[in-house]
Amino acid sequence: MPNRLTPTGVSKVIGAGSREASPLRKSRCPTPTDAAARAHKMVIGGGESGGSERAWWSTPVWRAPARAEVMIVVGFLATLALLALVFSGDGAGVRSLPATFSPLRTEFVQKPVPAESRLHADEAILDDMPAPTTPPDQDHLLDGLLSPAVHKQSCRSRPALSSYRRSSPFRPSHYLVDRLRRYEVRHRRCGPGAALFKEAVEHLRSGRNAAHAECQYVVWTPLNGLGNRMLSLISTFLYALLTDRVLLVHEPPEFEDLFCEPFPGSSWTLPTDFPITDFAGIFTMMSPTSYKNMRQAGAISSDHRNVSSERLPAFVFLDLIQSFTDAAFCESDQRVLAKFNWMVLKSDVYFAPMLFLMPAYERELAQLFPEKEAVFHLVARYLFHPSNDVWAIVCRFYEAYLARADERVGLQVRVFPEMPVPFENMYGQIVRCSEQHGLLPKLVQKDAAANNNHSSAVAPGSRKKKLTSILVTSLLSDYYERIRGVYFVNPTATGESVEVHQPSHDREQHTEARAHNQRALAEIYLLSFCDRIVTTAVSTFGYVAHGLAGVRPWVLLRPPSPDALADPACVRSETAEPCLQAPPRLLCGAADGSDLGSLAPYVRHCEDVYRGIKLFS
Repeated sequence: MPNRLTPTGVSKVIGAGSREASPLRKSRCPTPTDAAARAHKMVIGGGESGGSERAWWSTPVWRAPARAEVMIVVGFLATLALLALVFSGDGAGVRSLPATFSPLRTEFVQKPVPAESRLHADEAILDDMPAPTTPPDQDHLLDGLLSPAVHKQSCRSRPALSSYRRSSPFRPSHYLVDRLRRYEVRHRRCGPGAALFKEAVEHLRSGRNAAHAECQYVVWTPLNGLGNRMLSLISTFLYALLTDRVLLVHEPPEFEDLFCEPFPGSSWTLPTDFPITDFAGIFTMMSPTSYKNMRQAGAISSDHRNVSSERLPAFVFLDLIQSFTDAAFCESDQRVLAKFNWMVLKSDVYFAPMLFLMPAYERELAQLFPEKEAVFHLVARYLFHPSNDVWAIVCRFYEAYLARADERVGLQVRVFPEMPVPFENMYGQIVRCSEQHGLLPKLVQKDAAANNNHSSAVAPGSRKKKLTSILVTSLLSDYYERIRGVYFVNPTATGESVEVHQPSHDREQHTEARAHNQRALAEIYLLSFCDRIVTTAVSTFGYVAHGLAGVRPWVLLRPPSPDALADPACVRSETAEPCLQAPPRLLCGAADGSDLGSLAPYVRHCEDVYRGIKLFS
């Protein structure tokens, strides 16, 4: 039985078959300079970040070392020089030192730069960005999914992503490609800055809902964490496609500068002079503009034949948070909603599966997505491209720590406040999951390691050892430190080399902080570049990462209570689709008590939330 992933010594001693990425390895992404405004300087740090800002973005402050520290450093340098003399010749002993004394974690910091130089800095950082070390999997337009009309200078991740990520297991249908091109034309004609947009805003400002308007809009407003926001934004764009609306995005400060503009020749961002400003205050559960509340108050009929467009309010609020009802998913209600020119939609869930259960959209969706499992994957690869700032983070970390790996394993660990699983329990669950499914490199038995210390060494001229990189994404550093320590002190059963990396550990989620969200988005994309992905149950962060990758993850299941053990430790998802965790209890047209997971052959219950539903091919 191989050793379990438990430490048998201090992490300063490296076990055979393990190695640490050298902090001096030259990155293929540009090094930040004073002229590079939003550059992300890579540093090595050994202390806790202590907050949401320090891990990648704050500037390290130099302090004069104490006398004792100076003496320690002098002693260390003297020892280093002595070792260099002892091992001079082939230099093998000297080359082992950086690994032996390698730091416990990797961190990023951002160098502060005056705001007026940021535009020039973005170009300075990215103009000279080299081609990635990994070969492209296909053309960067993703089989026609992306429009060639977007200039690469405005969004550097757009042409580069296909060279970093896994090859997509799904191809977009010709119908989907055609619908996207037609949508882009409509967005240019109706989007911000266009004459039709100005006309529609004037109607909104005057409180009138014009009849037979050429352009109709759905304004998405964010709620909760980044994962929730990306899931609901994908769903909202799909809804816009189905209802011929133009998608506009309300960007609060913390959501700015995360993504590139997805539509060529126009913007999806609401202009600063938009008549509605207090999105947080106006659009609440008790809002009188809520469609559900209008219905309940009798202010509007559910029969579209009794509804006149000219007598409707200037906009409607479609409340699709986790406690939403089935009102929005009835065909009769959709016919009423279609008469509103302006709709504000708030959601924190992936409500796309509910659209697939509506007969009115069934035929259109079948043509758009012959493979139901590909919905989120294809729409997300079309809609989301990291901004130049975020892409600089992704590129540098990948090139420095992941590019050389023969295999990349992503481990996403999230412990929720409502289910505070102790560290040892969660770590033990990761170990059991790995052992059962062979996810992480196995360790040799202690006795075998003692008797065969030489077996993991690579003789000169022999075949290069396999390198596996384990990417840990978590708010906590504990899991990274434990796993890294284990591979430092124990050889692997196959003699392969193992590196363990964690980009950041903010300890707490800070959705209100833009820097935190940029780090989170960068880690989502880094995780999506992995060959195998392990995620935590009910984590929307994990949903987005494996959905972008188009892989079926291993899901660490929730235990029945914090102190109980999850059994089984993990399961392999049967689809790459995210889960709609809290669907409506009733579906319009279905009998009372109907099981939503059995109403269609391509909709089933989720592995991590039984009541939830997700799409299957």
